[in-house]
Amino acid sequence: KPFDIPDSWEWVRLGDVGTITSGGTPKTSEKSYWEEGKIPWITPAVMSASQNDIVFNNKDVKYINNLGLEKSSAHLIPKNSLVVSSRAPIGYVNIVPFEYTTNQGCKSVSLYDDTNKQFIYFAIKNAVPEMNRRASGTTFKEISGTKFGQTIVPLPPLSEQSRIAAKIAQLFALLRKVESSTQQYAKLQTLLKSKVLDLAMRGKLVKQDPNDESASVLLEKIKTEKAELVKEKKIKKSEPFPPITDEEKPFDIPDSWEWARLGDVAKKITDGTHNPPPNSHSGKQLISAINIKNGKIDFKLSNRFVTDSQFEKEDKRTHIRKGDVLLTIVGSLGNAAIVENDKLFTAQRSVAIISSDLLSKYLYYSLTSKMFQEQIFNNAKGTTQRGIYLKKLSGLILPLPPINEQCRIVNKINELYWLI
Repeated sequence: KPFDIPDSWEWVRLGDVGTITSGGTPKTSEKSYWEEGKIPWITPAVMSASQNDIVFNNKDVKYINNLGLEKSSAHLIPKNSLVVSSRAPIGYVNIVPFEYTTNQGCKSVSLYDDTNKQFIYFAIKNAVPEMNRRASGTTFKEISGTKFGQTIVPLPPLSEQSRIAAKIAQLFALLRKVESSTQQYAKLQTLLKSKVLDLAMRGKLVKQDPNDESASVLLEKIKTEKAELVKEKKIKKSEPFPPITDEEKPFDIPDSWEWARLGDVAKKITDGTHNPPPNSHSGKQLISAINIKNGKIDFKLSNRFVTDSQFEKEDKRTHIRKGDVLLTIVGSLGNAAIVENDKLFTAQRSVAIISSDLLSKYLYYSLTSKMFQEQIFNNAKGTTQRGIYLKKLSGLILPLPPINEQCRIVNKINELYWLI
């Protein structure tokens, strides 16, 4: 007895409140058992679609005929019985409002007259964890008919069973309504954030200031700085990108803005190691695309490390530092995050590292905008695991505001996201 119950209640086994029936499968190769069948034949797979419903309502159920029923170990089970999946998995439960049969992966309870079927439905749902503990099997767990019938449930007086079942159903309906509203609100949040980013990328989120230094001047400064870094051999010289054509520009932007290729605004775009060293289990962490989620770097999502000497070797390539923007480019595409602290770590090739003199937050918002995300997915290659090459990534375009306006845009996005 797992807990105390009122004096007017009793602990009973399922076999005490109804007849327990197992199922069977007519020979599938024998068409005469299935032709023109009119008897529903329920399986755990079919129950999956109704697992959150009290009453079984899946219209995709298969049917057997009377010959199939006669020539198999299946049994005709009375309407309003409870069907329970007893393997793969254990614990789908439904009340079936019509006569039916099942395969051997289900057990049924045909209740005696002095028991409320909705109450027993909830009692069985509550007993599922205990059934799993008593189940046996290696490939998959299964509870036998005998053990299923031995399952204990608390049984109140009949009138109280009805009151309890009605109250649970009422509360569950309320919970489903709340859950549905929460899901709808989450979708609305995503839609609103996407709209905010779209307005930001079009120069319609904040007003332009005629006193701002234009983005063309910013591009020239970036170009000059990159040339100096090449001269100092701190970065490699890259081939110039072709001019951006009018056909490439998805929308109009303010006069003080410029369309630019990612490779033109970034000091460095590289990816992580293509040949990760063995896991050293200590040292510096080696992250991959799975660590970048919901705009953050979650180091807890993997447990791969490199030694300090291996890190020094890999760091020559990745050199991930505070303010860099990381972007997933293999498998899970388009997730971005800003490196927000001085923690030293390196990455695998599924992550691109983008260093820029642009405001990191503006660059992050640009990379996560619908406009840029569509470019990533349109230029990705591969079948089993899609990815975008660094050269293609570097050639993708983004709208570039003056640096002061970038600050105002970021502040406004942050404010609106907080409100959302």
